[in-house]
Amino acid sequence: MSIDRRSLLKYAATLPVVSAAPRLARAADDPPTEKADYSLRIAPVSLELAPGKTITTTAYNGKVPGPVLRLREGRPVTINVINDAGYPDLVHWHGLYLPAVQDGATEEGSPIIPVGQSLVYSFTPKPAGTRWYHSHAMAMTDLTRSTYSGEFGFLIIEPAAGEPGRYDREVLLAARRWEGSWVSMQDMRKGPPPDNGLEVMYHSATLGERMLGHDEPMRVHQGERVLFRLLNASATMDVSLALSGHRFTVVALDGNPVPTPATVDVLKLDVAERADVIVEMNNPGIWVFGSTDDEDRNMGMGVVIEYENRQGEPQ
Repeated sequence: MSIDRRSLLKYAATLPVVSAAPRLARAADDPPTEKADYSLRIAPVSLELAPGKTITTTAYNGKVPGPVLRLREGRPVTINVINDAGYPDLVHWHGLYLPAVQDGATEEGSPIIPVGQSLVYSFTPKPAGTRWYHSHAMAMTDLTRSTYSGEFGFLIIEPAAGEPGRYDREVLLAARRWEGSWVSMQDMRKGPPPDNGLEVMYHSATLGERMLGHDEPMRVHQGERVLFRLLNASATMDVSLALSGHRFTVVALDGNPVPTPATVDVLKLDVAERADVIVEMNNPGIWVFGSTDDEDRNMGMGVVIEYENRQGEPQ
C-alpha cells in the first residue's frame, strides 16, 4: 500500500504530541523511575562565613557553593532536583545550548518545581567550558531567596576531545556578597534632584567558602601554573579581582576560549560572568587574592595564597 504526502501529514496530525518537558515527581512518595546521574537537593542550611558569623540560606546538597558538576560535552545526562527550599524554585543551567523547557528559566517557559516535589532534567551538555548552575526563581523583595541565596555551583563541561593540559592545577573560586538589605538612594546621595530609588547593599562577602582570613590558605609551589576558574556569583554588583605580586593570563571568558590570551593585573567580572585565567606562581611569599575594593575586602572577599616554606602576614 502506498501513502501520498498529504495523507501522511493528515495521519501524523492525529498522533499524540511527545513533550520534551522535564518530568515532575513528588520527592518522597514518587521518586523517578530511572536513576538519575546526579541529584541536587535544595534546602535550608546554616552557613558559617567566619567564627561568630553564621547566616541561614538555601543551598544545593547542604554546601555553598553546591557540588561541582563535571559533565562531558555531547554525553547525555539526567539530573534530579528535589525542592525542599520552602518556596517554588528551579535550576538554570547557565551558558548551555538547551531548549527553553530544559533551560531552567520560567520566563522562557521552563516549569517551576513546587515545594516538596522534584524535577528530572535530561539534556546533552554543550558547549564545553566553565558554566554554572543557579536558582532562577523570582526573589521579588525577599533578599534571602533565589539569586540572593547560596543556590549556585560550578558546572564544568569538559571538551569531548579532552583538556589540552596547559596548567598544573585547577582552582575554582566564586565571588559572592551576602546579607543584603534595601537602602534608599536618597539616603546615599542627597538631591537635588531627589533619587527615590532603592539599592541592595551587603554586609559580608566571600571569594570561596569563607571570609578572608578565616579559611585555610591556598598553598602553592614556586613554578606552578594554576588555572583559576573565576565566577561572580553575586546577585547584583560587579567585582574587580587582583592577586598581589602576580598577573592573570586570560584564556577564556564566560567559558569560551579567547582568540588571543591577554595578560592583565586586574580582572573585572560583572554579575554571572566567568573567567578562566592562568597564573604563574613565580613570586614567593604570602599574598591576598581578592577584591581591589577596600569595602569588599573588609567584608571578606578574598583568599590567602601561601607559597611553601613562607611565613608572615599576607601582602
